[in-house]
Amino acid sequence: MSDEEIKQDRTAFRKRFFPETTRAEWSDWRWQLRNRFMDGAALQRVLHLSDAERAAFDGHALPMPLAITPYYASLMDPEDPTDPLRRTLVPTAHERLIAPGEAEDPLDESHATVVPGLIRRHEDRVVLLATDRCAAYCRYCTRSRLAGGGQPVRKNWRRAIDYIAAHQEISDVLISGGDPLIFSTRRLESLVRSLRAIRHVELIRIGSRMPLLAPMRITGKLVAMLKRYHPLAISLHATHPEELTPEAGQALARLANAGILLAGQTVLLAGINDSADTLRALMRGLLFHRVRPYYLYQCDPIPGSGHFRVPVARGLALIDQLVGHISGYAVPRYVIDAPGGGGKIPVGSPNRIGRDGEGWWIQNHLGRIYRYPDPDSEAQGDVSC
Repeated sequence: MSDEEIKQDRTAFRKRFFPETTRAEWSDWRWQLRNRFMDGAALQRVLHLSDAERAAFDGHALPMPLAITPYYASLMDPEDPTDPLRRTLVPTAHERLIAPGEAEDPLDESHATVVPGLIRRHEDRVVLLATDRCAAYCRYCTRSRLAGGGQPVRKNWRRAIDYIAAHQEISDVLISGGDPLIFSTRRLESLVRSLRAIRHVELIRIGSRMPLLAPMRITGKLVAMLKRYHPLAISLHATHPEELTPEAGQALARLANAGILLAGQTVLLAGINDSADTLRALMRGLLFHRVRPYYLYQCDPIPGSGHFRVPVARGLALIDQLVGHISGYAVPRYVIDAPGGGGKIPVGSPNRIGRDGEGWWIQNHLGRIYRYPDPDSEAQGDVSC
């Protein structure tokens, strides 16, 4: 389908479900947020819900909020409950099935919280939870326990900033949540400006899914503001190649053209992106839009996430099917964010390298074995990888 045909589909969706809405209103990110689908009745206007989807709403409060922007809803297949974009945001009864090992705070962030809203696991880096709100709520969200809770998170900003300022070893701050780009440009700038005023903060990162959920948020005004606070990066949460629409491409181009470093982060999800073809298309698409694929996450074991989680062995095999088949720039690091607070641990194929005699054997993507001489390695105690 051509870019023009894709845009025509969006226009048809707008005219059918929002007949009094102008193109200018549709293209306003504030309109998108005001008109999100936030309950089952609203969702049934645009999707034919399956039995499992309807059961999610039958007489029960959802484990986490529902919110889907009209723009993103227009990308979904209204008839197919297995549509990958639909499965990421539309709740099902499977969310109520709790498996062993699942936990509300699987990464033990509460014990790494140094002041309210500020997580510190590493000497030089912190995560500032600026908000509990998102434009849409992914059903596999690590912080589902906090999502859309209505907590006055902003009141914690000052304490977090004071803590960062008092610890000169902190050079890298990730603004996360929630999604910080849900704030107005003025409000977001007040936070970014405060952080940039701390001399030892070298890099400011913003974690966001907004360029894909509501790409119209990436306005010229926002980009001009962000450009004033370099070095600055955006960690983009991308799930599927169908998210890389012409509108998303324009939003990412604006950010890249402003010199903002773009890094892609993807959660490996069963039945959504756990095929080599899908991952190749996604990673190549991100790189085409100047987003460097960075992490491929193993899905965190939050309550009710069993239907999303892919066996780790399958994840290792998928990485093997990327290496050598797409540009090295497009191959992300496969990581498990260790339950219990161990942090992100890269995992690779155990079948690609091993010690043999006076060196190492290494296997390429075609299965061929090569040898790397390293006779001193064993003597130095490096006998395994």
